[in-house]
Amino acid sequence: MEHTIMSQKTFRYFTHGDPEKARKIIFVLHGYGQLAEYFIRKFQGVNSDYFIVAPEGMHRFYLKGSSGRVGASWMTKVAREQDIRDNIQWLEKLENEIYSNYNFDKKIILGFSQGVATAARWNKFGKKKADHLILWASVYPEDLDLNTDLSNKSNAKNHFILGSQDEYFTLDQQKQILDFYSIKGFNTHTFNGKHTIDEDTLFRLLEKINS
Repeated sequence: MEHTIMSQKTFRYFTHGDPEKARKIIFVLHGYGQLAEYFIRKFQGVNSDYFIVAPEGMHRFYLKGSSGRVGASWMTKVAREQDIRDNIQWLEKLENEIYSNYNFDKKIILGFSQGVATAARWNKFGKKKADHLILWASVYPEDLDLNTDLSNKSNAKNHFILGSQDEYFTLDQQKQILDFYSIKGFNTHTFNGKHTIDEDTLFRLLEKINS
């Protein structure tokens, strides 16, 4: 018989920029097997209008064997619903702590790969919705309904990005996922690259949002 018990856990997050001067905040959620301290480096070239916050998934593990490089994950298929609730709870606590000290004109949530599902769920179930939702290289989570999660008006401010050589999607799958987000009202973007954050594409998009 399975049982659960609540207990405290210490979570990590990393930041870049000056929250005193920034007018916008971006929460960037990493992909499977990544660590927030390295993922956030992709965003160091963002202009000073943005304050970057990179939370780290609660599950850390060795990427190969029982030693060496470490990565993190937001969840697995085991105790999935519990992990979803825990993720949202701690992201909400993180946001509340930051907003208790600083104010921002806009909130942006960016999810990459596995982080897309957590970003979408947090935006749906969290108290403060994102002004811009950026989903990068992943399908929308099947347990959510994009038709009801976001209005068409808000979808126009949201973006989906995919590399033309992404190794996780065939050419047919690329077309299908781009069509899916486009039909739902997202702005879709492609770049010549693989399953990664393309910094040039990222910076151009954020400059557009900033203007």
